[in-house]
Amino acid sequence: MNIPRPEPGLVIRYSYLWLSEYQAGQEEGAKDRPCAVILALDDEDGETRVLVLPITHTSPADPSTAVEIPPQTKQRLGLDFERSWIVLSEANEFFWPGADLRPIPNADPSTIAYGFLPPRFFNHVRERFVALVKSRKANRVTRTE
Repeated sequence: MNIPRPEPGLVIRYSYLWLSEYQAGQEEGAKDRPCAVILALDDEDGETRVLVLPITHTSPADPSTAVEIPPQTKQRLGLDFERSWIVLSEANEFFWPGADLRPIPNADPSTIAYGFLPPRFFNHVRERFVALVKSRKANRVTRTE
């Protein structure tokens, strides 16, 4: 599989575990989905810890907890044509590459990356996410092997 270096703004295919699934005792995500890498940090052991935000078609109940992806960005990434949002109120954290990366459907089966969010849009997403973290309105599910 073609596993790129994780960089902020990279959109990957991942088996995302929602906070509600985790709280119900699940250890695996029920659905593979695009997710945006919001942070990638190398630790002192040389491992890379990644934080990803899920992308969903479900419109947010609270608009402050998600950012809609512009249609042009979705098209450039090769995503579908339905409206989609990057959820800012929760994230998955894992060691890269991790067992939950998935190949992109109907594409080269060796790749897990759709591409990058445009820098200006990514900066907007990151700023909104950081604001939710600072106000303690964002949650994190730490994934293990």
